[in-house]
Amino acid sequence: MGLIEKIDDLGKPAWIALMVLSFILFWPVGLALLIYLKGSGRMFCSKRYGHWNMPDGRSAREEFRGWKRRHGWGRHSSSGNVAFDEYREETLNRLDEEQREFRDFLDKLRAAKDRSEFDQFMADRRNRPASEPPAAPPAPTAA
Repeated sequence: MGLIEKIDDLGKPAWIALMVLSFILFWPVGLALLIYLKGSGRMFCSKRYGHWNMPDGRSAREEFRGWKRRHGWGRHSSSGNVAFDEYREETLNRLDEEQREFRDFLDKLRAAKDRSEFDQFMADRRNRPASEPPAAPPAPTAA
């Protein structure tokens, strides 16, 4: 496993710490690392617009949301009614799943649109007439 994969396993905080440290020690390395992070999409939260997905395909936001649930953060206090609490938890899980499915649908829709635009471009490119040679410049006139 390479160095980049090891840092990826540690997550964004490791990248941020490495970037800050490299700026402190030698700023050109920090700048190069910043450009690499931006270009590779590790700096942002969305795949389409530069987001960085977790290895299992979930987004970083979904990963954090799951972590909060597992550790009790953001959990609603018990209503005192076990049946309602179970219903609420099932509903939230169902909504999360629907949100994930909708995001996947939008990704497929964007890919299909991109594919059709590219196919149209290629068809237009194939069907354009061969370029004509440029006309000869006019002969200078004697004055």
